[in-house]
Amino acid sequence: MHAITVAIDLAKDVFELAFADERGQVVERKRLSRRTFARALEQRPPLRVLMEACGSAHYWARRFQGQGHAVRLLPARDVRPYVRGNKTDRNDVAGILEADRCGDIAGVPVKTPEQQGIQALHRLREHLKAERTATINLLRGVLREFGLTIPAGALKVPAAVRDALEDGDNELPMSLRYSLDEQLQRLAQMQGNMAAIEQRLDEFATRDAAVQRYRRVPGVGLLTATALRASAGDLSRFRNGRQFAAWLGLTPREHSSGQQRRLGGMTKRGDVHLRTLLVHGARAVLQAARLKQRRGQALDPLQAWALKVQDTRGHNKAACALANKLARRLWAMEHHGRAFDPQHVSQRPIAR
Repeated sequence: MHAITVAIDLAKDVFELAFADERGQVVERKRLSRRTFARALEQRPPLRVLMEACGSAHYWARRFQGQGHAVRLLPARDVRPYVRGNKTDRNDVAGILEADRCGDIAGVPVKTPEQQGIQALHRLREHLKAERTATINLLRGVLREFGLTIPAGALKVPAAVRDALEDGDNELPMSLRYSLDEQLQRLAQMQGNMAAIEQRLDEFATRDAAVQRYRRVPGVGLLTATALRASAGDLSRFRNGRQFAAWLGLTPREHSSGQQRRLGGMTKRGDVHLRTLLVHGARAVLQAARLKQRRGQALDPLQAWALKVQDTRGHNKAACALANKLARRLWAMEHHGRAFDPQHVSQRPIAR
């Protein structure tokens, strides 16, 4: 029998391949180095290429598609239950072949280089933000050891540290003053790098019509809209808004049996960064709605619903529930091809 499918276990240097026929039986195995693997499928007839959606998977998927092969990326979380025995490359490719036979596992769309580039910009910004926070905490801790305190707020740190360095009456040694000044320069450089990344994201947003539509939704700004576009791609691939919210990890974790239905906390599956941005955006919507309520201004249905949930279930649960609703609204916008309507009220279909 001729091979029609190949399962590939991706790695940094050594790649495991298993070629299978139409019955799913393995007819050939290969273990290749990176240089050999790059040319392994060039002379082969069109194959179905199966890989886990892991590091470098999208790059190899685009490369194999360019060679005429059909590529299917499987979520690593869904492949894991099909791996039998010990953790080996040979068992991993067998698990990929077995998982491909399950029709309920949805494949992962292959990302474009632009999508991966936007995601990389977000990762770089998060890395810079973590370094900035660590540097601020370091400066606060060092100065506190000399009796110098800095007011709360990241924006107040550079000026407060500069004042401490210019004050000749405190106990800061001269050698330490030079090092703290270097950290201030490093802090300013990180802030400039983050601003440059946001500028590049804004340039992408001006070219993408979907991102511009997303930004009209309350709680969805530049970072959330671009991260959503890069991570989720075309929202029409989801069957409904609930599936999209579940993909984001914003739906309850269920542990039910028989007539007993138990719902727990959020599943927290999917893209952690994107889910975090949506939840923080929902917090901003809640805060704005509460301010409007205190001022006696009229609330739209979404704000009124969010405040009602907040009063009955608490702020954190209301933020997660609102993030879930915003995700569903985003899907509905793309599905129906309409702009965001703050006065829209969802209605259940009438049972016939």
